[in-house]
Amino acid sequence: MATTTADRRMIKLAMSAPYLEREEEQALAHAWKDNKDQEARNRIAMAHMRLVVSMSGKFRNFGLPLGDLVQEGYIGLLEAAARFEPERQVRFSTYASWWIRASIQDYVLRNWSIVRGGTSSAQKALFFNLRRLRARLARGDTHLTAEAMHQEIAAALGVSTADVRTMDARLSSSDLSLQAPISSAEGESSSRLDFLTSDAPLPDEQAEGSIDGERRHHWLHAALGQLNEREMKIIRARRLAENGATLEELGILLGISKERVRQIENRALEKLKAVLVSKTTDFAYA
Repeated sequence: MATTTADRRMIKLAMSAPYLEREEEQALAHAWKDNKDQEARNRIAMAHMRLVVSMSGKFRNFGLPLGDLVQEGYIGLLEAAARFEPERQVRFSTYASWWIRASIQDYVLRNWSIVRGGTSSAQKALFFNLRRLRARLARGDTHLTAEAMHQEIAAALGVSTADVRTMDARLSSSDLSLQAPISSAEGESSSRLDFLTSDAPLPDEQAEGSIDGERRHHWLHAALGQLNEREMKIIRARRLAENGATLEELGILLGISKERVRQIENRALEKLKAVLVSKTTDFAYA
């Protein structure tokens, strides 16, 4: 109730602000730009607060408080006042409209949902025009299917049909808290969070896997240290490389037969196995 009263008071104050004649507006704008007269800037801003209120009302269907929308619009209005160039002979209201709308739209996109949507110009146009275009198409053709409607909107706004479909689903639903209580038929109370499952390992399993992985790495490094240079070269090329070399390729590289390469490889694997078995046995009895 207090918020509603404050909103009404703010709107009444905005609507009661006096209009500025073109000459007065130009004089105040020059006073601000040339002399940094804060009072001149504030007078320009207050005289156009009704423009902020009017534009804020167009965004009320997004479920955000009018007072917050007006405040964001006022920020845009002050930005416009700070950047306004009176020598261009453009009315301030025309120039300020873009800044006010941009400020309000940015606020709506940031606060309408906890899930951030696209921030490109095409995505913004889709977000703010989807409902209007959908209503217009529905009035023009009551038998238009949802898919056909999405295709027409996509063509009109220059986005993909998939983007329209996704945005339509978002605008048709609201955010749900994972902590919101759910009552079962048996009278038990729980939350949506209780029904979420994860395939990820438990924290203790993750810690155990990390420790075991590091231990196996040290064991393998120690085992590889028992190989001679040729054995190491073959094991690296055959077992540790992403694309393992063939016996024939290694035979040509080392100047031996592929059968000899196979024998050396088997001997190296036996060495590695013996070292790793001893390591695991020592660890088991440690």
